[in-house]
Amino acid sequence: MEKGVDAAEKTKYPRLLFSAPASGSGKTMITCGFLEILRKREISCISCKCGPDYIDPLFHRYVLGIWGYNLDSFFLPPEQVRALFFEKAQKGKMAVIEGAMGYYDGVAGISTHASAYEIAQITDTPSVLIVDGKKSSLSLVALVKGFLEYQKDSRISGVILNRTSASMAGRLKPFFEQLGLRFFGAVPECKEAMLESRHLGLTLPGEQIKLREKIEALACRLESCLDVEGLLDLAGNVPEAENMCPMDEGFFKGRKKSREKKKGRIAIASDEAFCFYYQENCEFLEQEGWELVPFSPIHDRTLPQGVSALLLGGGYPEVYARQLSENRSMLEEIRAAEEYGIKILAECGGFLYLHQTLEGEDGNIYPMAGVIRAHGYRAGKLSRFGYVVLYDKSGRAIIRGHEFHYWDSTMPGSDWRAVKPLSSIGWDCMVVTDKLLAGFPHLYYLSRPGWVRSFLENRPYHG
Repeated sequence: MEKGVDAAEKTKYPRLLFSAPASGSGKTMITCGFLEILRKREISCISCKCGPDYIDPLFHRYVLGIWGYNLDSFFLPPEQVRALFFEKAQKGKMAVIEGAMGYYDGVAGISTHASAYEIAQITDTPSVLIVDGKKSSLSLVALVKGFLEYQKDSRISGVILNRTSASMAGRLKPFFEQLGLRFFGAVPECKEAMLESRHLGLTLPGEQIKLREKIEALACRLESCLDVEGLLDLAGNVPEAENMCPMDEGFFKGRKKSREKKKGRIAIASDEAFCFYYQENCEFLEQEGWELVPFSPIHDRTLPQGVSALLLGGGYPEVYARQLSENRSMLEEIRAAEEYGIKILAECGGFLYLHQTLEGEDGNIYPMAGVIRAHGYRAGKLSRFGYVVLYDKSGRAIIRGHEFHYWDSTMPGSDWRAVKPLSSIGWDCMVVTDKLLAGFPHLYYLSRPGWVRSFLENRPYHG
């Protein structure tokens, strides 16, 4: 046990990335099980998620009790992704990164840009490929060989087989080692690795049945069937951060200066219905001098006192449509805030909450805040999905974001234009006024911090 810990402490920023050939391979549960092992061993750790996903970081937070971060090279250039990662890595003795989708899956599905592979490159992090072994045997070796050879510097250092028996793993281990990989073991099919899902992916940690027991049982299982010391050794034997490209000091310097200036209070919706926030966005606002004050559109009757802005994030308002609609006092508070001229930033679920009505998951139609004169309804499919660059009417790029929703609106907005990268596909979106910024895209503030500042501070934006 101590050998692995010592190895992990040899370098300043021990780190490891769990990846997979495809979604559904078991990345999230194995990542959470490994984080639980670290927690039990009292190895302080920070976690990150590749890409724009909100839900997996909530599971990381459930295990570690601290917020995780998103590493996304579509939202930020490589030097800023690197700077962000190593700034956060200073908070723990180890960093664990969970990949997104398939290892090489990036922008538009035809590029490795913004893939887990690119994040491994940018952060100089070794990758362990988690491969679903159910219904396969020797073909798994061919699959992994293809991943190793697809890019000259794949960063793949080892393999874990999921849903694979110990006997089959033992027979396959020499073949993986012949590829020059470390074989870290196999996880048999087990009920503690199963999580409930809905239309946007996994249900939230608080909705999972006996999640704490599942994660503890999974950690025990991983301790018994994986080479945990070997994983710690791999994480510890990485290049020193100082040998990498230097951090972009200016990227952080400007943000830290602003922290001294108190700007005001922002009420941030935080409950079962609204919980999709990039932690980097929240920390950016705090570093800009804003105080974030949580409130619940489901449970609270009034908004926090003295706020000058509202932040209504994404989530599952359709699942809690009845409870949101029945809280008439809060709906009146939201309407009054809009009429009074309080700034409102609303994304996806928060945008739907501002509608006149919303079709709930149960099929019923419920009155909502009525700030947006439109109706939210179940589309039944992903009608608009993926990374977008958002442009204003003059054609000026404003900010970057991501759309992912199965509900739609009779009036999704037309003040901006969303354009998918590496594609000619685009669509009108967003309701934008001096006081209101609302639409389906989830915005990544650090991709254009100047525009966010100008909106909140009533200043013209000059690009």
